[in-house]
Amino acid sequence: MDPDLSALDDHLDERDVDGYVLHSDSDDADQYYLSGFDAPDPFVTLYDGEVRLLFARSLEYGRAKAESRAATVERYVDFDHEELIEQYGRHEATDRAIARFLASHGVDSVAVPPRFPLRTADGLREQGVSVTADRESALTGVRATKTDEEIEYVRETQRANEAAMARAEELIAGASVDGKDRLVHDGDVLTSERVRGAIEMTLLQHGCALDETIVACGRDAADPHDRGSGALLADEPIIVDIFPRSKDSKYHSDMTRTFLRGTPGDTLREWYDLTAEAKAAALEVLEPGTTGEDVHGAACDVYEDAGLPTLRSDERTETGFIHSTGHGVGLDVHELPRISTGGGELQPGHVVTIEPGLYDPAVGGVRIEDIVVVTEDGYENLVDYPERLVVDRQ
Repeated sequence: MDPDLSALDDHLDERDVDGYVLHSDSDDADQYYLSGFDAPDPFVTLYDGEVRLLFARSLEYGRAKAESRAATVERYVDFDHEELIEQYGRHEATDRAIARFLASHGVDSVAVPPRFPLRTADGLREQGVSVTADRESALTGVRATKTDEEIEYVRETQRANEAAMARAEELIAGASVDGKDRLVHDGDVLTSERVRGAIEMTLLQHGCALDETIVACGRDAADPHDRGSGALLADEPIIVDIFPRSKDSKYHSDMTRTFLRGTPGDTLREWYDLTAEAKAAALEVLEPGTTGEDVHGAACDVYEDAGLPTLRSDERTETGFIHSTGHGVGLDVHELPRISTGGGELQPGHVVTIEPGLYDPAVGGVRIEDIVVVTEDGYENLVDYPERLVVDRQ
């Protein structure tokens, strides 16, 4: 995949700098996106109209030449690093080697992302390189618009996500209820941890993995980011939020369903129906040219019209709709664009979640989330999974 970096070119022109520099390992999504290379140790990427890589050691040199999208691949040794160590010590030698690398490509002024290492920035400045922080995160903005290939990566990850969600629902729906209102499956109490383990196993079987997932029941579900713990209970909402990453493509997906084994109370049923309505309202206005704030506002309208608080109506509320309606998804599970107050204009190729929800410790929590791609004339929902609150043994 060769990304369209014209917006990054424009950014360099506007800032009147020679290049854009990253210094990180490929867990940094910007680094992986720009370099096209996967490495566990930090390396330098320069973009000056071409992608150029610099490695501390020769370990990754051959693979980078074969696999990356770089026009040039070089090593510290190519800039007399060992001799510089003898003369200046290791830290200053590294700074001088990177500065020589930049100078060899005619670069003496660079923009760097907001989280660029301070030690590297200071070291380059001491070597006469002008280093300016890119507070707008231009490269992250470039990543927000996905190519057809990237959209397919997300779609493939979403299929794995759906298999994992089906496994979670199967366990919850197939459970019996003991005398303490706990769900029981195959003779053992069904816990958040057990369902998470089944989710993770399913994802591994489909070539995906994740660091965390949410299986939160009852009061735990009233905190949107509570991972959940302990026994799952009958007649209580269980939020299952899965956001896996493909081991191959490195692209994420993100989907949430709320399940209940038993009988929901009137308030919970109302909340679920309102949340489904809020999601539908947000999707109704989702199209190119509308803003993330507009989409968020459509969801807020549904809740506020029902007399429930949102952060838009009360920025101090701790119950009700207490998060944004969504976010971009790609190499990071949370990235641009924002579907929230202040969210900017949406464009074809933006992949975003739509995930309204309601929360109160006295009731629990409800959240329903799909992942969609903005198209030329609206959107495409990448999710093929039903929405149902009550799940029971067949």
